[in-house]
Amino acid sequence: TMAHSEALLVLENFIAGKFVPCSAYIDSYNPSTGDVYCRVPDSGKEEVEAAVKAAKAAFPIWSSKSPLERSQILNKLADLIEHDLEAFAQAESKDQGKTITFARTVDIPRAVYNFRFFASSILHHTTECTEMTSVRCVHYTSRAPVGVAGLISPWNLPLYLLTWKIAPAIACGNTVVAKPSEMTSVTAWMMCKLLEKAGVPHGVVNVVFGTGAKAGEALVCHPDVPLISFTGSTLTAQRITEKSAPHCKRLSLELGGKNPAIVFDDADLSQCIPTTLRSSFANQGEICLCTSRIFVQRGIYSEFLKRFVAEAKKWKVGNPSDPTVDVGALISKEHLEKVRSYVKKAQAEGARVLCGEGVDSLALPTGNQKGYFMLPTVIAEVKDESCCMQEEIFGPVTCVVAFDTEDEVIGRANGVKYGLAATVWSSNVGRVHRVARRLQSGLVWTNCWLIRDLNLPFGGMKASGIGREGAKDSYEFFTEVKTITIKH
Repeated sequence: TMAHSEALLVLENFIAGKFVPCSAYIDSYNPSTGDVYCRVPDSGKEEVEAAVKAAKAAFPIWSSKSPLERSQILNKLADLIEHDLEAFAQAESKDQGKTITFARTVDIPRAVYNFRFFASSILHHTTECTEMTSVRCVHYTSRAPVGVAGLISPWNLPLYLLTWKIAPAIACGNTVVAKPSEMTSVTAWMMCKLLEKAGVPHGVVNVVFGTGAKAGEALVCHPDVPLISFTGSTLTAQRITEKSAPHCKRLSLELGGKNPAIVFDDADLSQCIPTTLRSSFANQGEICLCTSRIFVQRGIYSEFLKRFVAEAKKWKVGNPSDPTVDVGALISKEHLEKVRSYVKKAQAEGARVLCGEGVDSLALPTGNQKGYFMLPTVIAEVKDESCCMQEEIFGPVTCVVAFDTEDEVIGRANGVKYGLAATVWSSNVGRVHRVARRLQSGLVWTNCWLIRDLNLPFGGMKASGIGREGAKDSYEFFTEVKTITIKH
C-alpha cells in the first residue's frame, strides 16, 4: 500500500562528511516478513569516484595525527555506538533476520569493542632496529599508513565485520571507502550519523552503498585505492583478485569455511553438545566459522546423534524480535532456496535427514508467514564426496558422520578446499595438541567455540582466504614498512 511505502527508510551515501542522495535505489527486504524494509543507493563509478576523492583529500590531515589523537576519536565513536546499542540491535535484527538476542549480545557489543580494541592496540606498536657495528650502521624500520583503503563487508554480521575493518584502517591513519552488503546497509548508515560527533574529520570514513557488481567493482578497480580488505565468498574473492591484479593492490581476503568438529569418544558431551549446537546453528548458521561437518568417533556416535537431534529440535524458530527465539530468518528468499536445495540433494543421495527441513513442520507466528525461515537441520550418513560435505552451505544445516581413528579423521577433516576453523572435542591433552597441529585450519578451538582474543591472528588457509587480521596482523596490512639505514 502507498501508506506503507511512505514510511520506508531511504538510505543515502556518506561522502566527505555529508549524506548524498543517489539517482537510483535498490530494495532491501526484512527477511522475517518478506516485505521491503528500506531503499539502498545503487551506487556505481561516479559515487565511488566522489568517495575516493574525499578520502584522498582527507588523508594528509588524518595520517599526520598522532596515534593518541586517533585513539581518542575511536574511543568516542565506540561510546556513541554503545549509547545507541538497543537501536542498533533492533535495526540489525530487522535488516538481517538474526534474533534480537544475538544482535544485542554479539553483533553490536563486538562492533563497539572493535573500535575500543584498535584504539588501544594502536598505542602499543613498536618498530624494529638492528645494529651492524662492523660497518658502523644502524638500521631501523618506520611504518606509515598506506592511503585510501577499500573495505567490502558481508551481510551475515553487518556492523560487526564492517567495524573489524574500519577500526584498524583508520587507527593506522588510512582513510576509507567502505561498501557494506546491499542486503544489510542500515547499521552502517546509522554509524555514519555518529562520525562527526565522534570527531572523525570529513572524508576519513566514506560509505558507498550498492551491489558488488557495480559499487564493489568500481572500488576494486579504482587506481587510487591501493588496499582492499574483503570478507565474503571465495567466488567474489577470485573476481577481486583478477580485477585488482593490474593495479598490484594489497589484498586481505577472509572467505568461506567448511568447518569440521571432531568429537572423540572421551569428549565431555555435556559441554560438547550445547556448544556444537551453537557452532552449527547460531545466527542461522550464517557465520563463516560455523560447524557444518561433525565427525563423531564410532563408540559414541549413536549416543551423540540421539542427544544432538533431541536438543536441535528444542531450538525455537520464529520472529527475530521475540527474545525467546533461537533461530531467526535467513538473509533472502534466494539464499533460503539455495540452503534447502542442499538438503534435497542429500536426500537424493540417500542420506538421512534426522530433523528440520522437510521432516518437522515449522509453525510461524502471523506476520512471519512470508519470512525466510528454516528449522535447524541435521543430516546423517552423508558421503565425504557429497556437495553437502564439500561446499559451504551457510545455513542451519549440519552433517554428522562416524569415524574410527585419529589419522583417518584428520585426513577426512582436511579433505575439502577450505581451511578456516575447526573444533576438537577430547579430554586427552596430548591428542588435542597433536590433532590441532595437523589440521589445515587457521583457527582450532578445543572444547569450546568462537572464543576470540583480538590480539591473535584471525583468518584461513587454502580457499578460506589470504592474510590474517588481528592486532599485529591488521597493523601490518594497513601500514607500509620502510627500512632506513644510517652509517655513522
